[in-house]
Amino acid sequence: MIILVTGAGGFVGKNLCASLRNLRDGKDRTRPSLKIEEIFEYDIDTDPKLLSEYCAECDFVFNLAGVNRPQNTDEFMAGNFGFASTLLDTLKAQGNTCPVMISSSIQATCIGRYDGDYGRSKKAGEELVFEYGRETGAKVLVYRFPNLFGKWCRPNYNSAVATFCNNIANDLPITVNDRSVELELLYIDDLLTEMLDALEGKEHHCAFDGIRTVLGEGEYCAAPITHRVTLGEIVDLLYSFKEQTSTLVMPEIPENSFAKKLYSTYLSYLPREKASFPLKMNVDARGSFTELLKTEKCGQFSVNISKPGITKGQHWHNTKWEFFIVVSGKGLIQQRKIGTDEVLNFEVSGEKIEAVHMLPGYTHNIINLSDTDDLVTVMWANEQFDPNRPDTFFEVVE
Repeated sequence: MIILVTGAGGFVGKNLCASLRNLRDGKDRTRPSLKIEEIFEYDIDTDPKLLSEYCAECDFVFNLAGVNRPQNTDEFMAGNFGFASTLLDTLKAQGNTCPVMISSSIQATCIGRYDGDYGRSKKAGEELVFEYGRETGAKVLVYRFPNLFGKWCRPNYNSAVATFCNNIANDLPITVNDRSVELELLYIDDLLTEMLDALEGKEHHCAFDGIRTVLGEGEYCAAPITHRVTLGEIVDLLYSFKEQTSTLVMPEIPENSFAKKLYSTYLSYLPREKASFPLKMNVDARGSFTELLKTEKCGQFSVNISKPGITKGQHWHNTKWEFFIVVSGKGLIQQRKIGTDEVLNFEVSGEKIEAVHMLPGYTHNIINLSDTDDLVTVMWANEQFDPNRPDTFFEVVE
């Protein structure tokens, strides 16, 4: 299959072309039915003479070309309607009736609600494509995108999320006039899933109830997963992400949640100097102990380094439990139930990584058995350490 992507240098185009290349090159094997032979990437700086060649050979067209912020309003129609007309005329001239996907905007739904040149130009492009489909019998897929977000989106342009992510990540100011304003947001990976579904002939259809998308029957198409979030919620999440490097607390980020997608987006805007950050190492003659990560509901992770021959621990907990995971060196973990004499011994090594439970009600320690090498242990506790209620009581194991 040969794919033509117009607007290949834009936000969606870059992400789509990267996904198509991964499929073509066998790096992505999640869609075995898709056999990508070649990807024609067409953008504003491409030689216009190539369009005829591309239109003659392609088996599917993703038309993502368009104008969002022109120098004057006439450029809206030229960019969003004019290029679509040129593309469809070129396909007809080549006798190619392959499927054509076109990116429109939810603003095209608002014609009649307010006067918008951008929305009118997108609406005109939609009508042109539908007429092309009726005339030629070609399959046409018209998507009205809501607000998009994700990696590689241009900040301070036409995406509030990209602007907020970039500015907060780079310590730049942001402006929020009304925190209660709600946006419908579509994450780039969810859009790509839908676009590849469309390439396989499994697109999702929709209609519109006012400006809201209604999945099901309809002449339009839509990605089935979007998120409705207020500006205030977006900003609060982003500032909590920013604070993670100082608090070490990772906010709750459920699978497929908006927060998870926003965090990935935020990280993509971090400058080099913020891609790493120091951790507080508590160092003494025995070695060091460093907290790595804290979670809101699932405890915290730490790393403990013990010098040769050193014993650490010698304490017990009422309720707290832990995992000790030795990743380098050779050690002995000992545990003894309070009030008894029996000692449980666990020999551990970085050459055979395993997790050992620290049992509530058992005093425990960890001993570095080496005379020369440090013992490195990753530790997880089911709750964050609270200095006011440490639930930690000294008692030697033996």
